[in-house]
Amino acid sequence: MSNAEEVKKALVQAADAARFAPSIHNTQPWRWVVRDGRLELFGVAERQLTEQDPEGRMLLLSCGTALHHAQVALDAEGWRYEVTRPESPADQASPADQASPADHASPADHASPADQASPAEQESPGRRVDEPLAVIQPTDREAIRPEATRHFQMLQVRRTDRRTVTDDAIPESTLSFLVKAAEEAGARLHVLDRDQVLELAVAVEHAQKAQDTDERLRAEMATWVGGERSDDTGIPASALPEELPLTTVAERDFQAPGTLPAGEGHDRGATYAVLYGTGDDGVDWLRGGEALSRLWLTAAEQAVSLLPLSGPVEIPSTRFALRRMLGDVGYPFLALRLGSLDPAHSAPPRTPRLPAGQVIEIVD
Repeated sequence: MSNAEEVKKALVQAADAARFAPSIHNTQPWRWVVRDGRLELFGVAERQLTEQDPEGRMLLLSCGTALHHAQVALDAEGWRYEVTRPESPADQASPADQASPADHASPADHASPADQASPAEQESPGRRVDEPLAVIQPTDREAIRPEATRHFQMLQVRRTDRRTVTDDAIPESTLSFLVKAAEEAGARLHVLDRDQVLELAVAVEHAQKAQDTDERLRAEMATWVGGERSDDTGIPASALPEELPLTTVAERDFQAPGTLPAGEGHDRGATYAVLYGTGDDGVDWLRGGEALSRLWLTAAEQAVSLLPLSGPVEIPSTRFALRRMLGDVGYPFLALRLGSLDPAHSAPPRTPRLPAGQVIEIVD
């Protein structure tokens, strides 16, 4: 096999492994192009939540998780590679433009469809969909590191588990390990104290109420959540709890019936945290997704359940409230619930994935 063919095979396998990456409502808003010894990552406007995520933050975060998954697959085969994340004019200004609290008075202040730019035309925080978000180019081979093998194994183990966690608190040593994992991926993980957990609960409730009153957002969510998901995207009923667990910080109410037993616990053993970065540009959110993937795989390896809470980040006013929790030193990507897995519980069903042919293009 020639070197070019070997590289091509490795890149196709990496893109295939990236199909297992987590994404907002399992929209899988990415596609890959393999050409000239490179793996190019693109965002897919048709799978952007234009009501819930009009500025594309969650789309970029989702694409970042796929980007990291692809890197994990290459690491597991002993490839060295370079990752470039092309800059664009969209990366030069913060989406919020450093807005003040007064500018965030209306939590559900989406523009009307007539006034709102299409996802491909939006310039904040994403870039045009005909430009790659990132490019991976293999350069050499090296010995396979044990950590790379473990992380690759976690691609198939990781789940989004919305059931309650056990009452056993996560050991401080494990939390420190997770904080370090986020930092090594270029982000920060701020563990909330008791008072901040209550602040987060208020922010989550505020975001939920704002989104509950948005009819277009509810209609959009209904197309992605619930049912059997025959189109290989979205969240099936089998991955949703039968009822919302009774927790201090509420989970998102999808307003769709689920079939997964919620569990009898509360969240006494849960730890809440905020994953954040130092910037709010498109490339920052892409890197935030890479950090989320690294953190999630590390958590899975440590038998820690990680549940992302994106609601308070999707609403300007509550996103600003999360930033205040960080002392205005960073920009929140997600709030997270961390907890110990119940060994008596089997893993929840895997959510569907688009076939490789729909997300991978090979250009010879």
